Amino acid sequence: MSGDASPTLRIPRGNLLRSRVVSEIGTTLSRALDREVTGYATVVPQETLLLSGEAKGVITFDDGVPVLAYNTVSDSGGGDALAELAVPGPYRVELYAVDADGLEAAHRADALRVPPGAVATELADDQRLADRTRAAAPDERLAEADEDDTDAVTAFLEDDDRIAAIREQARAEAAARAEEWGIGDALDGSADEDGCDDPADPDGSGVQSDAAASER
Repeated sequence: MSGDASPTLRIPRGNLLRSRVVSEIGTTLSRALDREVTGYATVVPQETLLLSGEAKGVITFDDGVPVLAYNTVSDSGGGDALAELAVPGPYRVELYAVDADGLEAAHRADALRVPPGAVATELADDQRLADRTRAAAPDERLAEADEDDTDAVTAFLEDDDRIAAIREQARAEAAARAEEWGIGDALDGSADEDGCDDPADPDGSGVQSDAAASER
């Protein structure tokens, strides 16, 4: 496991608490939360080419609250790992307990971290479980999640500004071509919206015809 995008996750072998083949992993997440497990779960989707063979997803917990997500196939972590693991079940899920000291170093890997409720929403599609998980998370974890949301909004706005700049450049280029082709006035909106001249001033002289004036 030596991908460039994320640091390699190294965690000690834990004590097996639960091993099941399940259709969805919400029950395992709920059990970890209720028992305030510090440790990790391995998640192996059974019917996916991406995670075939011995490949596993790993989710770590601190007092039952998910901290890290890691995909051992792609070496991706965090939200990217969750997206790759969010495939239809069944899954083989194993839950292990580890001493808190055993995960201390791993939990410093910021690139692998996920918001407290993200695993429940992304892998179990369980908003209620996500809310319970966030309620159990320490304040600093919630602050991290809020900061991540702010960063995502900022990135979106930056992209929006970039799109606006591209559109403005396209307008400028179109106007330049119009001037070159002698149709600049049409783009400036000097003609009516339907492209026709004013019926009251058919010759463009600025003098209205008597018929048109009487109709008005």
